[in-house]
Amino acid sequence: MKIIQQNLRDGNTEIVTLPIASIKSNEVLIKVEYSIVSAGTERMLVNFSKSNYLQKARQQPEKVKEVINKIKTDGLQPTINAVKVKLDQPIQLGYSNAGRIIAVGKDVKDFRVGDRVVSNGAHAEVVSVSKNLCAKVPDNVNLDQAAFTVISSIGLQGIRLIKPTLGETVVVTGLGLIGLLTVQLLKAHGCKVIASDFDQQKVDLAKSYGIDAINVSNGIDIVDYVFMRTNGRGADAVLITASTQSSDPISQAAKMSRKRGRIVLVGVTGLELNRSEFYEKELSFQVSCSYGPGRYDSNYEEKGQDYPIGFVRWTEQRNFEAILDMMSEKKIDVAPLITHRYKFENAVDAYSTLSEDKKAIGILLEYESEGVDLDTSRSVPLITKLMDVKGVPSIGIIGAGNYTNQTLLPAMNGVEVRKHTIVSSGGMTSVHVGKKHGFERASTDTNHVIKESDINAMFITTRHDSHANITMKGLENGKHVFVEKPLCLSREELEKIKTIEHKQILMVGFNRRFSPHIVKMKGLLATVAQPKSIIITVNAGEIPADHWTQDLKVGGGRIIGEGCHFIDLARFLADSKILGVQAIKMGTPGEEVLEDKVSMQLSFEDGSIATIMYLANGNKSFPKERIEVFAGNKVLALDNFKVLEGYGWKNFSKFKTRTQDKGHTNGIKAFLNGVKSGQSPIPLEEIYEVTEATFDIVDQLRG
Repeated sequence: MKIIQQNLRDGNTEIVTLPIASIKSNEVLIKVEYSIVSAGTERMLVNFSKSNYLQKARQQPEKVKEVINKIKTDGLQPTINAVKVKLDQPIQLGYSNAGRIIAVGKDVKDFRVGDRVVSNGAHAEVVSVSKNLCAKVPDNVNLDQAAFTVISSIGLQGIRLIKPTLGETVVVTGLGLIGLLTVQLLKAHGCKVIASDFDQQKVDLAKSYGIDAINVSNGIDIVDYVFMRTNGRGADAVLITASTQSSDPISQAAKMSRKRGRIVLVGVTGLELNRSEFYEKELSFQVSCSYGPGRYDSNYEEKGQDYPIGFVRWTEQRNFEAILDMMSEKKIDVAPLITHRYKFENAVDAYSTLSEDKKAIGILLEYESEGVDLDTSRSVPLITKLMDVKGVPSIGIIGAGNYTNQTLLPAMNGVEVRKHTIVSSGGMTSVHVGKKHGFERASTDTNHVIKESDINAMFITTRHDSHANITMKGLENGKHVFVEKPLCLSREELEKIKTIEHKQILMVGFNRRFSPHIVKMKGLLATVAQPKSIIITVNAGEIPADHWTQDLKVGGGRIIGEGCHFIDLARFLADSKILGVQAIKMGTPGEEVLEDKVSMQLSFEDGSIATIMYLANGNKSFPKERIEVFAGNKVLALDNFKVLEGYGWKNFSKFKTRTQDKGHTNGIKAFLNGVKSGQSPIPLEEIYEVTEATFDIVDQLRG
């Protein structure tokens, strides 16, 4: 299938071929027939992508601060590389379409194959969306009209926030696509609507809907006009649907409002508020969030958990349905808003129109109606010339996210390896990363790696809850398996993995033991006969509580998901079996807190001890990791995997690398060498031992 994507680095808009996305249990697969280009949002994205680095930085000052902090902790070159990789990632464009369902997930009950629906999917021939992010189209509504539904819902959500009543005067500032849809919705609410814009064409369109609209470029003062039209009372509410960096629309809204009026920002403006303008009238101001309740809630959007209608009357989906009902009752007319129509294959021309024609309002993309073969559309070839595979590892990768793109594949540079297939659930990242790193095929089907006879080694870099299942399938199909930590999320999964008899290598991405700094420490400590005292301090950084890594069912929490790294590191440096563990997390007894501020103590059979302080309450400007080892009247101190210093050593004082080196490259090369030699870089017993110790720690933290 084909999609439209935008490159943030060079500004190119292009149509690319992707494998059809995999469908989750609570999703539907839609063959798109029409989609609408959002003149505001998408023009902003396209213009941002075409700006240079300095212009991008000026538009995102908060990102500049993050970059500066990263330079302080990680160094200049790693930061530059990370920024380049981030900007190199393409994004999908579009979020308002209509089409027909061609497949449904096993947990979808309210939709069937063949249903005509709208969704917030991207500009693509086929989209996969959550069952909560689509709605059925009434029989008397054409799909080209229905394609305006999601964009219309943005204006509807703003209206719901101002809570208009019959006869109130509402001002709409900005008559772009959303503004022109919003004025119709307000009129249907029984409101007296006043609207303004600088474009006479848009003003005339608003007037054709029976709206009191004015062109403020003619010198008319909108504030005076509103007071004149309301007999000096002022507006009951103001909806700002404009897009500008200026704060003038906010100030004007305050000035034209009556006492205790309501102002809602739907568009994008400056936010420099004049306190006195709001204070003297006791005005309320609110920013509207997209299509309505549920937006950016992973439980609603990704997991398909709806809100009870008795408590949340209007959700994203129910807003979609309301718009479609109004279309069905002829209370919204979108036909006059369609200023341009393009065949999907000419979509790049549509974006040229978007950038160059300021009068463009509704740009409609039309898709071919030919059928889709779901069985043959799950993969796409990327290169035609296949390399000779004799004696060379032939790899498949499941997961094409940041770790794969920024760490895993760059570590293979200069290594002789056949890059066979890369898989991602949506297809876009697997194609992008696959092309960039020379893969033969991109896919959305994990079986294209697991069951591919030409692949003998696989890498798993997906979300944590899938690791165990994919690992077991890989081993059962005779694959060498590298699974980025963790190996699994539960003891039950671990026991199932242990029961699989295999001769292939199973390696977890415990990269730090392969760092040249740690290898140096291990060599020095080998000369000391006494037990060791190991202190590992991790300035882990805060991750929001609703992030998937904090979800115990998906990410396992931060100790299972990341803390296992440092348990393995302590085990490696002690070079002795773990005898026991103790753990405590910050917080008062009985308080439900995250597992991200934790003190862990390990004891080892040879008498060594280790303390791991895993802390998310530090500051980003402080180095992330520090390892100290005290043994035999000697000390080793490693600062953030850049500088290792020794105290009391006869022939060692300092070891320094030019850049931070956490051992990723050496670890991945060790795995690939192991595939050829049959020797595992990490003893399997140690992987199991560290995993069990991690579960022991988590058991204590969870009581």
